[in-house]
Formats: sequence, structure tokens, C-alpha cells
Amino acid sequence: MSRETRTLTVLFADVTESSRLYNQLGDVAARNAINGSLGALVDLLPRYKGRLVKTLGDAVMCVFPDAANGVAAAREMQRVIADEVPGGHPIRMHIGLHAGSVIVDNDDVFGDTVNAAAFLTNAAMADQILLSEATEQALPQDMKACVRPLFRSVLKGSTEESAIYQVLWRQDNLELTDVNLMASRVLPADAGSLVVELGQARARVDRWHPLVSMGRDLASDISVLDQFASRQHCSIRLTRSSFYLVDHSVNGTYVTFASGEEVHLLRGEIVLEGSGEIRLGRSRDEVADSTIIFRRDRRSAYRP
Repeated sequence: MSRETRTLTVLFADVTESSRLYNQLGDVAARNAINGSLGALVDLLPRYKGRLVKTLGDAVMCVFPDAANGVAAAREMQRVIADEVPGGHPIRMHIGLHAGSVIVDNDDVFGDTVNAAAFLTNAAMADQILLSEATEQALPQDMKACVRPLFRSVLKGSTEESAIYQVLWRQDNLELTDVNLMASRVLPADAGSLVVELGQARARVDRWHPLVSMGRDLASDISVLDQFASRQHCSIRLTRSSFYLVDHSVNGTYVTFASGEEVHLLRGEIVLEGSGEIRLGRSRDEVADSTIIFRRDRRSAYRP
């Protein structure tokens, strides 16, 4: 299939707190439970004219021809996971979906619509389904009764705030939190990605690659050949819309921000904003050739 532009509804369904599940059950049992759950979601796609695009770790990415099928599928996904426990162990999911223009290249799908759907998935809590205002507007009138406005945010590809809606899927919604219409509920904008570079080595932290490792170990995403660097020295992880640098080392990690401020981090974590430099085990005043550059990239991770 050649590259073409189409209007589709993109949906991500992600296992909530999967790392805790691995700690509770062990690797094999957790993977079996997750695979069973994701398999059940994929099995119901044909009922809603959906197609699996890819599996991303503990999540699935799907597309639907319209918003109505996407929302109906999302509601059914949550019901199946909650009621049937298809993986043999209770699992909770968070789901996000967005309707709009996408680039279809062979079997893959790219563009700001994909990033917006991923952002909504990150913003959703366990058992939640979030969708964009554009998706809500594309729903038939009889389906609008199952959604309610929850937040406001600026989505990828737009410069203006729009409403973010929650899809209600339980039969009994008595436990829902009432929405305070007087409160400001604006979500942080899409985080984009964080690019980390050392010489020719380059890694990107984003929704699809949420963890990057750095250290003396040659298996690290960014390998630093310096005896002051620990083998598993530090990592950068994406949590919702923030990038956290986490130190695991003996000598600590030195972070220099664009303002010139240098912070020494030892067995702690710090949020990385803007751009700057990272040094493993040495400050900028010491002799060290291995300076890692980081910078935020707020463009779409799916660029044609």
C-alpha cells in the first residue's frame, strides 16, 4: 500500500501500572496476564470495524473508520477487562482516542492525530476513557449521553485549548466524582519527546520509548566509557507529561540546565525541562569528555 492520508479514529489501550503487576506476579505470570488481556481486546476489534496497528509493550494501538465505532469499542474493552478478567488476573486499563487526519504507510499510521490519542491515554487514569472534543463532536447524538467534559488542553496540531471528555462505560456511575465547574482543570500540553545525545549516539524518550538508560554498561542506550560512571548509572523515564532523570549511581549525576545552574543528583530524581547537559560521576569543572546533551522536542513523534 502506498502512503496516503485518511481520516480515522486512533485508540490506545494501555495496562495501568504494569510494573507493579510484574513485581506482584513475577515476569512470566504478569506477561501471561497482560497478553491474555490484550488478546481479548484485539479479538473484539472486528465487531467495531477496527484494526490492530501494533502492540507497544503493554499497550495496543488500533484504528477505526469513525468515532462511533472507536468509542463503542473502548467501552466494550473496559467492560471485558473488568467483568471477564481475560488474562486470569485482575488488570486495569486506561484508554485514549482521537479522530482526525492520519498518514497511512503500509500497515502503520502516523501524524498528530496519533500523538494526540497517545497523550489522552497518558492523561487517563485506571478505568478511564478520554477523548478529544473533535471526537465528541463526531459522535452521533445518541452516543453523546455517555460522555462528559472533564478537562481542557492544547492537543498536538492545535494552538487553542479544547475540551477533553470522559467516556462513561459502567452501568452504575454512582461512584463518579462530581465535576467542579468553578475549578480550573487545564491539562499540561503534549510533552513531545526528549532527545538525548552523546557524540553519534542518540536516543529519544517518548510515549513509545518511555525509558532510556545511561551508564558504563555497553548495553545501555547511551554508553559512557568513564570509570567514574557506574554500569547502570542513571535513566530517564517519561511519566505522563514529565521527563524524570533518576540516578542509580555511586558518584551521582550532574545536570547543567540552560540557565547555567548545575545540580548534583545522588540516588534521587529531577525533572528535565528545556535543554542542558548531563555528566555521569563528574561535574562540569572536572576533566570529562563524555557530556550528554538533552533537549525537549515538542514536534510530533510521527513526522512524514
